[in-house]
Amino acid sequence: MDSANDRSPKLQIRPLRSQADFEASVALQREIWGDDVREIVPPAILKVSQEVGGIAAGAFNLDGTLAGFVFGMTGIKNGAPVHWSHLLAVADGFRDQGIGHRLKLYQRSRLQEAGVLLAYWTFDPLEARNAHLNLNRLGAKVERYVADMYGADPVAQTDTIIGTDRFVVRWDLAAPPASPATGLGEEAPIVTGDPADAAAAEPPLAEAPLVRVEVPRDIQWLKSTDPDSARRWRHRTRRALAHYLDRGYAIRGLLTNQSEARAFYVLESPT
Repeated sequence: MDSANDRSPKLQIRPLRSQADFEASVALQREIWGDDVREIVPPAILKVSQEVGGIAAGAFNLDGTLAGFVFGMTGIKNGAPVHWSHLLAVADGFRDQGIGHRLKLYQRSRLQEAGVLLAYWTFDPLEARNAHLNLNRLGAKVERYVADMYGADPVAQTDTIIGTDRFVVRWDLAAPPASPATGLGEEAPIVTGDPADAAAAEPPLAEAPLVRVEVPRDIQWLKSTDPDSARRWRHRTRRALAHYLDRGYAIRGLLTNQSEARAFYVLESPT
């Protein structure tokens, strides 16, 4: 697998090997998440983790430029090997080209070869781009909502204003490829929508077979243009998502309305 090529002939996905590889991955982390030492994974960990089943792999152009990388650690949970995928990063000039998806598929292949059949990671529920990749394309399942998972203070520049709420997701590596739930829930009630009106009362959370919880299409842009609205989005989606997950609802995927530039989690009742 070390020489496995991505579907694009101009891109190679392989393990991080050299000091230059490791330093490039640190530089990319700083570019995306800032200089906070609580978030940066140093070269030594990227290197030695691979000695005990960890994966630190990059997507490289033929000129050696690092376009993105994935990093995770392998351990034991309930007596079986599992992988925790800690970071997935794609450089700004390479986004929306499927590189993150390809890195995750490479990660899955390596883990399957090692006999690891489950992977876990977290992502911010307000990051619609990440939700689409993780839920719709990879088929990961949300296990729970954790408020301030990494503490109330931001651990990276992407967490400023809105804190560190996260979904914990589980990826069954032996499952067949994800089947997008196209059109699912298009008529389901929207239980919490755009909180544009700060004075508006929060509506009661309806109990229905399917419900939709709206999230902004680009939370980072919203934070920079209307931070108060970004905070309201966090408050209202935290309330709704935690409520339904605690009652056994399952998140079926992220539904997007291209014409209205809106995005919704679709949640299904257990009964």
